[in-house]
Amino acid sequence: MVDEKIWFITGASRGIGRAIAERALEAGDKIAIVARGEELEALAREFGERCMACRADVSDPTAVEAAVAAVVERWGRIDILINNAGLHRGGRIGRIALDAWDSVLDVNLKGAVNVIRAADAHLSEGSAIINIGAVVGFRGFPGDSAYAASKAGLAGLTRALAIEFAARGVTVNLVIPGLVLTEMTGGLSEKALEAMRQTIPLGRYGQPEEIAQVVELVARARYMTGAFVPVDGGLMSSFGVPG
Repeated sequence: MVDEKIWFITGASRGIGRAIAERALEAGDKIAIVARGEELEALAREFGERCMACRADVSDPTAVEAAVAAVVERWGRIDILINNAGLHRGGRIGRIALDAWDSVLDVNLKGAVNVIRAADAHLSEGSAIINIGAVVGFRGFPGDSAYAASKAGLAGLTRALAIEFAARGVTVNLVIPGLVLTEMTGGLSEKALEAMRQTIPLGRYGQPEEIAQVVELVARARYMTGAFVPVDGGLMSSFGVPG
């Protein structure tokens, strides 16, 4: 296919990452799915010949470099880079263990840097980087300082890199999901989930497929860079947080 794209998607074995992978396949593109779990190879077989599995922990630069090299060896390039891998560890600032704090930053923020650095030489005009943010990066929630700090950092990284990559014709944008029911939110109580749902103007949770739809649109948009794109049912607008 002339317009076929090569996607590199981290955190692709479940939730939003998996939904993005499925949407890219439906569009006729090829995908490299990146995750740590043992189920990754089985998922790649399920997706078919246009998918390759790259087992890697994004917090490990060497593992990320090997994954990128494998994709380039097989398909020659990377067109769309999705930094979706995420780790959540909750706890108020006086109680959260420092190693838990470090783990969140290592995956959510440093992990994105590792991926971008490894792929840098293989991105050319027309390529796109999309970082997956979170509402908590813009609006505070008690007990969520580590995750919030990592996602706020990802927002700043997005805007800085949008300027750095602009001359090369590579776009860098941030897609900001709202409350989406995935394994990451599975640890929240029903009471907490319902309280959060009531703050969403559209009155419901998001679905991974709805986030993936917007990610694809942003990935293919050529005159958008440095943008923050909420997909949150109006949650950020209701708190007066700029998009």
